[in-house]
Amino acid sequence: MTIPAGAEYLSDTVPFPVAALSNLAISIHYDQPPTGETGHPGSRATSYVVHGDLVSAASLPDAKTVEHWYQVSGVDVVASPDGGAVVTLGDSITDGHGATTNGNDRWTDVLAARMQGDKSARMVGVLNEGIGGNRLLLDGLGPNALARFDRDVLAQTAVRAVVVLEGVNDLGTLTRDHDVSAEEHAALVAQIEGAYAQMIERAHAHGIRVVGATILPYGGSNYYHPGAESEADRQVINAWIRGAGHFDAVVDFDKVTRDPAHPDRLLPAYDSGDHLHPGPAGYKAMGEAIPLSLFKK
Repeated sequence: MTIPAGAEYLSDTVPFPVAALSNLAISIHYDQPPTGETGHPGSRATSYVVHGDLVSAASLPDAKTVEHWYQVSGVDVVASPDGGAVVTLGDSITDGHGATTNGNDRWTDVLAARMQGDKSARMVGVLNEGIGGNRLLLDGLGPNALARFDRDVLAQTAVRAVVVLEGVNDLGTLTRDHDVSAEEHAALVAQIEGAYAQMIERAHAHGIRVVGATILPYGGSNYYHPGAESEADRQVINAWIRGAGHFDAVVDFDKVTRDPAHPDRLLPAYDSGDHLHPGPAGYKAMGEAIPLSLFKK
């Protein structure tokens, strides 16, 4: 097949059973190298690259390795009528920055494993739609969250709910290069809240439940170096997320990951070291904090 730039193609159905939580290897052969290639640099998983058509080879002993996924954006599986999915929409914290390469210890992996251990939730899959650097309002390393909402949430198969964890990159980018006025801070907060409200409306129109996740603390981040004004913005937005009449449910990741002695910072045991992203212990705490009841029928 020839895939036009930006398009998505569904492959033929491949009839073989796959156990839950399996690692799946997908082989692709290109007759000619593409001039531009769809990729996922934040995969935290190894791909293997060789010359020649070896899609049927059982192993690739001479392959070069790269921590990157190419081309494949997702895998649909045939499930029973009571099957479903929850989409996790987010940035690098959902993508898994700070997680163990090939360790499958992102917070989404922890959630998926917990659901497999619950008899009434094991038919619900977890779709990780995190993009490193993603923002609600402006494009970054990928299209902004509002622009990709239809493709990454509404167009997915059998979605019951979406967990939205977005906003820290919008807050951090505002003042990364220089301070801004109080009016610009207030305008950004209002725009972020408006973006959440749009997501809620659009998801509800498709019968999808929307779970809001509070923005994690990022004080001390050398990348964003937030000041008191940025922290105040985060507190206002988190209060909106927790407020009645907005999201259908709330997961308070801020409360789970913050240092009680320094609430604007991650708990040291949960910090990957950059004061912005959790490490494996932090992701474990996040994944364990989500009530599975949110995704059951």
